[in-house]
Amino acid sequence: MLFKWLFGKSKPIDMTKYLIVGLGNIGDEYLKTRHNIGFEVIDFIAKKFEVQMSDLKLGAKGIFNHKGKKIILLKPSTFMNRSGKSVRYWALKEKIALQNILVITDDLHLPLALLRLKGKGSDGGHNGLKDIEAQLNTPHYPRLRFGIKSDDKAFNQIDFVLGKFNEKEGEKVAKSLPQCNEIILSFTQMGLDKTMSKFNTKTTKEKS
Repeated sequence: MLFKWLFGKSKPIDMTKYLIVGLGNIGDEYLKTRHNIGFEVIDFIAKKFEVQMSDLKLGAKGIFNHKGKKIILLKPSTFMNRSGKSVRYWALKEKIALQNILVITDDLHLPLALLRLKGKGSDGGHNGLKDIEAQLNTPHYPRLRFGIKSDDKAFNQIDFVLGKFNEKEGEKVAKSLPQCNEIILSFTQMGLDKTMSKFNTKTTKEKS
């Protein structure tokens, strides 16, 4: 796919470059909250590959190379509701193909720590995804959904997503971070469809 979706005309792009975006809110008060699981995934990968994340325009950004691919990690600093502004800016600046953008997001509808890779979809009421769709002018971008579903039927959604994982939940989340890394690296090497076939079925069996 050429870059018509943003530029309005064809632009040369490097198909070996990937933009991996973890969604979250900046500030100490949001550390380790459910809504910030995207940030946590990016931090895990950055630590694993010894990537220095630098505070730049509209986000913290780091770059590393892996098996011939240039992987750009991004944590938007625009707060969740304006995540799309950061994604659009860095996609344009780095000339990233739409299908090479992967957004990591929390998902209230999936069981805790269950992972699901998708190539498109609705925002599902998630304000970060809603803004990304508006800024990219399409819902057709890959996303890795990280389940944070509550077993409690009566809960305040805002308080819940902005709340922190308890100790037991935190342990379960920590165990899923290495698999997030596997999925993301597979996405950059094998592409979306093959990675979905490999990991979506696997995660369903493991979490059931």
